[in-house]
Amino acid sequence: MRQSMTGFASRSGELDGLRWGWELRGVNGKGLELRLRLPDWIEGFEPLVRKAAQAKLARGNVQISLRITGGSDEEAAELHEVALARVLDAIARIEDAAGRRGLPLERSSAAQIVALRGVMTTGQSQRDVPALRATLMAEFEAALDEFAEMRGREGTALMTVMSGQLDEIETLVAQAADTVDSRRDAQAEKLRTALARVMEATDGADEARVAQELALIAVKSDITEELDRLNAHVAAARALLHDTGAVGRKLDFLMQEFNREANTLCSKSGSSALTQIGLTLKTVIDQMREQVQNVE
Repeated sequence: MRQSMTGFASRSGELDGLRWGWELRGVNGKGLELRLRLPDWIEGFEPLVRKAAQAKLARGNVQISLRITGGSDEEAAELHEVALARVLDAIARIEDAAGRRGLPLERSSAAQIVALRGVMTTGQSQRDVPALRATLMAEFEAALDEFAEMRGREGTALMTVMSGQLDEIETLVAQAADTVDSRRDAQAEKLRTALARVMEATDGADEARVAQELALIAVKSDITEELDRLNAHVAAARALLHDTGAVGRKLDFLMQEFNREANTLCSKSGSSALTQIGLTLKTVIDQMREQVQNVE
């Protein structure tokens, strides 16, 4: 299923007095860029979230955030007497060893000791963090599935729009071919008239040489190759739309090729009717390229 890079999903719930909420937002990007905003007190959480997201997403700038609130002891902190004793004993041994060697040490402040891990316990540290992490990961996987599903719906809509644009491009290419065919005889007569005019105005001109130059001009104004390449690009784009995996970059490159051929067609047109077709073609190609920017 073709996916867009635009999407949104959210899930929320409550566990052990804590309220949590996941939120995923995605926009287009050249590659996959994950921006995570997660609680830092859930140990080993970020690598799990990042790995799960990378397994299901290929491209896009995706912001993943988790907000956890609640709990009567959320801000409470208590001194861990056993841990404090271990820390103070360690500091005493370090200072004693340094003193015997004549190494001066700065005195440790109470604020520095309190900041050491384990000295102060909070409500968060007393929770069953592994169980909470497992629950949150299961909910994140569900949110990720919803996110991918929305991107899939967006991708299906994009396919419908781009398929219609490819039909329009194909129609314009056919119109250009019909215009070229209808003016072929007139173009040949125009060249013959030009040759006669040059021969009359120039004494001693080499008729074969002049004819060769006019033929070269005719070749340079021929757009058959451009039309053939445009039709080939249409076929290639349709194949990519039904291909599996991330094809957004390939489609973007193909749109550059579409635009190049349309520009050449306009420069070679030689008639207002063909120029108008070329300009309309460029407009449709530009509109399709805007849609392609959102394809994963």
